[in-house]
Amino acid sequence: MTKAIFIVAAEPYSGKSLVALGLVNMLLGQARKVGYFKPIIDYDPAQQPDPHIEAVVSYFRLPLADAPTHAYTRPEALRLLEADAQGELIDTVIRKFKQWEDHYDFTVVEGSDFLGPGTAFEFDANLSMAKNLGVPVVLVVSGEGKSTALLVSTVLTLLRNFEGREVPVLLVVANRVAPGQADDVRALLRSQLPAEVLLAVIPEDPHLLHPTMREIQAGLGGKLLFGEAGLGGQVDNYIIGAMQVPQFLNYLKENVLIVTPGDRGDIIVCALQANQSASYPRVAGLVLTAGTEPEAPVMRLLEGLPSVVPILAVPTGTFETTTRVSAIKSRITADNPKKIQLAISTFERYVDVRALEEKLVSFQPEGITPHMFQYRLLQWAKRSRRHIVLPEGNDDRILRAAAQLLHQDVVDLTILGDPGEVAASTKRLGLNLPAGHVRIIDPVNSAYYADYVETFYELRKDKGVNHDMARDLLRDVSYFGSMMVYKGHADGMVSGAVHTTQHTIRPALQFIKTKPGVSVVSSVFFMCLPDRVAVFGDCAVNPNPTAEQLAEIAISSAESSAAFGIEPRVALLSYSSGTSGAGADVEKVRRATELVRQLRPDLKVDGPIQYDAAVDPLVGRQKLPGSEVAGQASVLIFPDLNTGNNTYKAVQRETGALAIGPVLQGLNKPVNDLSRGCTVDDVFNTVVITAIQSQQAQHQ
Repeated sequence: MTKAIFIVAAEPYSGKSLVALGLVNMLLGQARKVGYFKPIIDYDPAQQPDPHIEAVVSYFRLPLADAPTHAYTRPEALRLLEADAQGELIDTVIRKFKQWEDHYDFTVVEGSDFLGPGTAFEFDANLSMAKNLGVPVVLVVSGEGKSTALLVSTVLTLLRNFEGREVPVLLVVANRVAPGQADDVRALLRSQLPAEVLLAVIPEDPHLLHPTMREIQAGLGGKLLFGEAGLGGQVDNYIIGAMQVPQFLNYLKENVLIVTPGDRGDIIVCALQANQSASYPRVAGLVLTAGTEPEAPVMRLLEGLPSVVPILAVPTGTFETTTRVSAIKSRITADNPKKIQLAISTFERYVDVRALEEKLVSFQPEGITPHMFQYRLLQWAKRSRRHIVLPEGNDDRILRAAAQLLHQDVVDLTILGDPGEVAASTKRLGLNLPAGHVRIIDPVNSAYYADYVETFYELRKDKGVNHDMARDLLRDVSYFGSMMVYKGHADGMVSGAVHTTQHTIRPALQFIKTKPGVSVVSSVFFMCLPDRVAVFGDCAVNPNPTAEQLAEIAISSAESSAAFGIEPRVALLSYSSGTSGAGADVEKVRRATELVRQLRPDLKVDGPIQYDAAVDPLVGRQKLPGSEVAGQASVLIFPDLNTGNNTYKAVQRETGALAIGPVLQGLNKPVNDLSRGCTVDDVFNTVVITAIQSQQAQHQ
């Protein structure tokens, strides 16, 4: 049984960090605690954090143990190697790794980066560390600048080195392969690699290779004049601004960096104006060369603009500057979550994750962690692509989440709103909504509008609705989006970022309606606590449910829990546990518990029970000895909305827990509500949940 895997590269800039991010993301879906260890780092941690470790740890919020995440800095390791003290180096690596490994169920170990002096020693040192740690290897080889024959030969030669040292290689990743070579490389390697070695051939992706403006600034040592907020923007192209304005405009491309002397005020102003125009591509930034800065009137103009793309000043001439720009290598860093997400989705696209999991995962941890939960949700959502409507296209959070969902290839989307306004917002936010899986619809001007009005009229005419009322209501995005779901033009809806819960769910109650046998629509939150996921219900819909309604909420919540991979142990909460208290509120919970046991004798349920007795094993044993639920409840049912809503918010704010929801349950088709204080992550997760609910509804 292995508890670790070692990523080894053969050269610098191989794309090892892409593999590391993909592996950690994959493993967080299987292991309760995943660690990250890098035996040799390039930077003194007292001066600068290692960018690979920082990116992985910060993005996944890995809980760091007290043990250090590294064994040596590069200068320290080099001194030992030059002194022929490799044994001491290996001994220390093993000791520190074991200290680290003890804290985690699985550890990803990343080899060194081949940057700086001593690269001749590195491959052998990495091989020795993998051998002595007794862990299998992922071998990463770059295809940049290599012919097909050279790349295949390099892989086979390196693999023979591992075989000669009896170090098992589980996966070979040929990364950054020219797209035209990918099929040939894959066929030739697959025919020559041992059958037990997995193979992934990843074509070169310019979006992973191109630097950000922050990396441009660091690479040039440029002085930032304006636009600090835009330093995270990606640079896909660069041009020299040395011509007249009309000709210059013809050369602008998306995410372009403009290199021009600082005295070219015409080019500077023109570039900023083009960036504001819907007719021209986005400008990533400007680099002003030759040690010159704009003259005072131009500087005053720039200072008065509400937003300016990053503008850097450098002392070097234009030719030298462009040469240096072309040589800047991009890295996947903690301050670029978009590139991290792209790396993860690229790994998932080209690596046989399931086969790799089968080789790696040989243990079954109890419970489910938040990372496991979110990983599994995303994988489930991708199993059968669903179509979700987002009515609030005028909200930036909705658009940011939509871009993430589309780039990670999770769902198809319809966004409601004025297409021109949505396009302007996406450009302002620097977003790209890939064509093919998204539609922007203005309800009133859509081809569906007349049909939806007539359908709504027929459904509600017995309730006094006439055609004029139907036309007015279908202008409302919540009604229009709900009708899309009712008619089957969308599989689910997520709204509520700028609308109340009542506004969001009222249309669903009017014509989507509840499932057979369900009398009350309720909600749950999936509370991603530090080491587990709990289900809280109902914290968003029903103010003061009766005992019968509370029992139905508990059963629906248990079914939601089981549907999302969490074993339901249901606790109906009150201010007393067992028979210790009396009063109308306690009796309501006691009656609800009895009804659940009658209706669903298969469920593990207990109540009334206090929160501490429900979740703390020691308290649970003291207050309700012998209970199957006390101390290990996974589904917590609150007696009323006041208690539930305040409790979930208190837990969320005080513990930093991620609260996914509210997820509505009981409707014929999925419609889910957002909090008006929701984050982009909340929107993303709720859409994923909605997609899975749609899959389950279709299956049922």
